[in-house]
Amino acid sequence: MARRQKNPKERFSYLRELVTEFQDTNSIEAKEQVLANLANFAYDPENYIHIKELNIVDLFLDNLEDKNENLTEFAIGGICNLSLDKNFKQLIYKRGGIRKVISCLSSEREETVLSAVTALMYLVSPESKNDITTAPVIDCMLRYQDSDNKRLSNLATVFLQDYCTEGQIQNAKFLSSTYSNTQSSDSGT
Repeated sequence: MARRQKNPKERFSYLRELVTEFQDTNSIEAKEQVLANLANFAYDPENYIHIKELNIVDLFLDNLEDKNENLTEFAIGGICNLSLDKNFKQLIYKRGGIRKVISCLSSEREETVLSAVTALMYLVSPESKNDITTAPVIDCMLRYQDSDNKRLSNLATVFLQDYCTEGQIQNAKFLSSTYSNTQSSDSGT
């Protein structure tokens, strides 16, 4: 509750200090902690004006493809937290964020994948839908739908039901089976 009562100038100063620390430190642990904190701040709409002014979206986007899996996980968490806001949704799209979020679907980390699937659902708009509901993404969701992980399976099911047409799903299945057949015949020669 005390955080809500913070003066907007104090919020801005604190967020600016975090961004500066992230940029200036050579400590991986410090970068991870700062990015995790920024992702948490991205959850609160009261911080949106400061996040926009400090270009924190770009900081998250820059770390989506980092080799450090912790940084990637925190960055996709921040993107996910901002993706429901129409202004951030548009900004993420214009900055090439869809491709970067999609790249997180192949992560070994459960939380990264869950945040990526959720972010993609939040990022769907008339402008971005064709970039999100591609055959490879749908194929990925079809595989996740069969996962033993109920959270992942349920999210993938919602994605397929709410954002994809039956034709898109059938096309993805066809392309996947064609690719699988090509791969198995190539390996048999």
